[in-house]
Amino acid sequence: MVRRPQGLVAAALTVVTLASAPARADESCPALFAGGQAPVLTNPKLLARTIPLCFEAFAVLHSGITRTPIYSAEHLTRASVADARKVARDDAFHEEQRLPADARASLEDYVRSGYDRGHLAPAGDMPTESAQAESFSLANIVPQNRVLNRGLWADIEESTRRLASRRGSIFVVTGVIFSGDAVQQIKGGVLVPTQLFKALYDPASGEAGAYLARNGESRDWRAVSIDDLNREAGIDVFPGLPAAARTSAMSLPDPHTSARSDEHRPRHDQSWQDWLNRELTRAARKFLRDLLRSIF
Repeated sequence: MVRRPQGLVAAALTVVTLASAPARADESCPALFAGGQAPVLTNPKLLARTIPLCFEAFAVLHSGITRTPIYSAEHLTRASVADARKVARDDAFHEEQRLPADARASLEDYVRSGYDRGHLAPAGDMPTESAQAESFSLANIVPQNRVLNRGLWADIEESTRRLASRRGSIFVVTGVIFSGDAVQQIKGGVLVPTQLFKALYDPASGEAGAYLARNGESRDWRAVSIDDLNREAGIDVFPGLPAAARTSAMSLPDPHTSARSDEHRPRHDQSWQDWLNRELTRAARKFLRDLLRSIF
């Protein structure tokens, strides 16, 4: 397991590393995509100012227009889910330094916004501490209705992990839809999705399908085929799938009957010293980030 750097010196090194590593337009991580093929944006309106980013256990396509990810991609296995159950959740949301400042969300954008900072690639899927830390990048976060995030969507995420454990291996693409003429935004111009989806593909059986839910307080959801999702979202999430797997949705686990297993995930009991160390580290990172911005 990779350990996170400790102390202010390590924080300084982390900031310098991030500041000197801008995202590349050709950044790719084929192991995270079904058949090694990244999703294809079939709606040309989504293409502007997009940047692909690779992380340890997931990938995202980020939009400088919405200042959110368009989708995240993961390859969940029985082993990775088992490992993720052992990692204590330790929230540490942070701005994504690989993105241009005028294209990314900031922590301040979400303050008193009325929305949760909702993960696309869930922290609960991350098999190591370092992967989980990466999942709190705002490049992986969208404004999500609090009731949805903490209720139905958490159940969908848990249902997906349980399916991966049963079947051994599934590919997952989680994404957002912005529909209608009155899409809302929070501070900084961060757009609020109207719907979210989570698409699954089982390479062993060849089955695929997607959960689709409105970004609101309803507990309702729909199962849709990959072709139907493409028509609604403008994203072909699994472009290599044969026609037979695209036109009908696989039988997805009902999230209402799949109780969340938060008891499997240990929580980090934070002491006063833990809090102080974290706040000092965050302050050091902010100071060094601002210093580097003034220099470069």
